[in-house]
Amino acid sequence: MKVVCIATARPTFAVDAAAERAKQARALLTETGAEVTGPDELVMTPEDIEAAASHLDGQPDLVVNVCATFSDATPGLRLYRELDTPVLLWAFREPGEVGDRLWLNSLCGANLFGHALVREGGAVRLLYGDPDEPEVRTALRRALAGELPAAPPLPTTHRTRADEAEARQALDRLTGKRIGVIGDAPPGFTPSEYDPDLIADLFGVSTEPLTVPEMFAKVADVDADTRTAELADALAQRPTLDGLAPDHLDRFAAVTSALRDWTAERTLPAVAVRCWPEFPTELGVCPCSALSRVADEGTVSACERDVYGALTMLLLEALGSGPTYLVDTVDLDAARNLVRVWHCGSAATALAADPANATQSVHCNRKIGVTGDFGLKTGPVVLARLTDNPGGGLRLLLASGESVPAPNRFQGNTADVVLDARADEFVHGLVTGGFPHHTVLAWRDVRPALRATADLLGIPVIEW
Repeated sequence: MKVVCIATARPTFAVDAAAERAKQARALLTETGAEVTGPDELVMTPEDIEAAASHLDGQPDLVVNVCATFSDATPGLRLYRELDTPVLLWAFREPGEVGDRLWLNSLCGANLFGHALVREGGAVRLLYGDPDEPEVRTALRRALAGELPAAPPLPTTHRTRADEAEARQALDRLTGKRIGVIGDAPPGFTPSEYDPDLIADLFGVSTEPLTVPEMFAKVADVDADTRTAELADALAQRPTLDGLAPDHLDRFAAVTSALRDWTAERTLPAVAVRCWPEFPTELGVCPCSALSRVADEGTVSACERDVYGALTMLLLEALGSGPTYLVDTVDLDAARNLVRVWHCGSAATALAADPANATQSVHCNRKIGVTGDFGLKTGPVVLARLTDNPGGGLRLLLASGESVPAPNRFQGNTADVVLDARADEFVHGLVTGGFPHHTVLAWRDVRPALRATADLLGIPVIEW
């Protein structure tokens, strides 16, 4: 079988470990009987992507994209948008010790590729596991025999009006609300694109844009006394800030103050922020803990300028969920029916497993402040997400489970969630169903009213 194997990665992750895994994956394909072509090195730059595209000029029997580390969807769209056969996305398990950073974030990268390609009318399949796993070898042998891993059917849609009154009350609460939107969608982050007219028509919610330079100007205008007062208040609530670099703390205080002032002045109950690359590369600070601060004060905050994510959080809170958090699905332990959900440190400290010890630290990849580094609280949880529907409009993803006690597996904010449904089917469905890499984690079950809300608005519900 002629197989094109392309390994995508991003240099902010552990590229040495990624390159070794990718090499092992390519060797296994050859060992299993494939005639393998494609770039030998990790594909990370625009030039790498263009060079990789030349390997797709023939008629390969199978295309395997090894998600060696996380990558945005730019390579996937350039390479596979016109492909008329499914792409096999191979995601690896996470190495590293408990408490270390995410070395690869491979599964999340596959998730993002899946969203982008399915939205464009393509198809993907997921292979999850490391090259030395017997199950992976078996799946590859089947793929090389023409039997790609199946895309699990999406679950039956749940529809009910049993909680219609509560749903209508929540929609009334949302009508007239505005989401502050700072910056454009990060490049290659297709889930961060949104239709403002659609959310206005469905929910009565509008957006108020602010460019990143305009935000930086507001940060620069925060005077020294305000920065000092903000930092003193933050230190009183988060003592571990005291161990971080003073210049990072000063910028953190300025970003927090500017963000708080803008959302208060414009009466914005939620904000979606393009948190990179400009904040770390141009301003020299990661805004994660600033987002956490305003979240603790009651303003919904979503990173990566994820407007539909912020909208989902607003809706859940209107239904009585309490504080929520936007997370990536980064790890699967099928034997325990467990998924690990994570993000890099913007959770409200109220959501910490131990709020009194919600440690503040530096960003896991950027190595500059300021981000949270603490595990998320335990108990029954709901995963929800409003997202674009391939058939037009929006659809709603739903799942439930329990966040169980565990060490903070990855630097940032992690929860170990034992799902009520099959975890492997959920993960495969996320990727092959074209769902976003972000879902919203809530600790109060508002699913009955959420289903009723979706029914009132004609939004299909996909529930595991």
